[in-house]
Amino acid sequence: MIKRVIPFFTVLAVAVLASCQQSAKLPVYGSRDVEPGKTDTIYKTIPAFSFLNQDSVAFTQENLKGKIYVADFFFTSCSSICPVMHRNMKTIYDAYKGNPEIMFLSHTIDAKYDKPWRLKKYAQKLGVDDKQWQFVWGEKKDVYAIAEKDYLVAVQEDSTARDGFIHQGWLVLIDPDKRIRGAYDGTLPEQTAKLKDDIAVLMKEYAK
Repeated sequence: MIKRVIPFFTVLAVAVLASCQQSAKLPVYGSRDVEPGKTDTIYKTIPAFSFLNQDSVAFTQENLKGKIYVADFFFTSCSSICPVMHRNMKTIYDAYKGNPEIMFLSHTIDAKYDKPWRLKKYAQKLGVDDKQWQFVWGEKKDVYAIAEKDYLVAVQEDSTARDGFIHQGWLVLIDPDKRIRGAYDGTLPEQTAKLKDDIAVLMKEYAK
């Protein structure tokens, strides 16, 4: 089997470029496998996971089965990009609120401070009061691994950084087949507006 890996920073750069273009079908990002003699491409997918949500209930990939979802990484005490990122993400949530095909998934990168009860308070303050947007907690090693290896988002604990962490504000669009279909800078209104439009494009692709 021949494996072709799209480099991490290349993926993100291409994703930003793609977010500025209109297309009838969204591209698929991440590593891919091509078997000799076969034409089918096997794309990288988000692996199985289990975290605790804001209600202290296990949230797994089964909860996202058949869904389009937007994932991001944040922490509740963040005073830099997180508030802007989630205000912008909230506009997308509001646009698709009540749509059973769409979900939102925010992973905290602060395992010490952001216990589920704190995520619950954060969600309430943000104005999220249903199960369509999940805020999840997990062990640091598990969250950091899925962020960097699977969602292709850089996260790092750094005592010299503002608020103690370094992370990227990407909003990552995942399709029902668990593949990455786009990455958008959540701090930019024009990028989040494009994400909202691309969700609609993806919904048409998976329309039954």
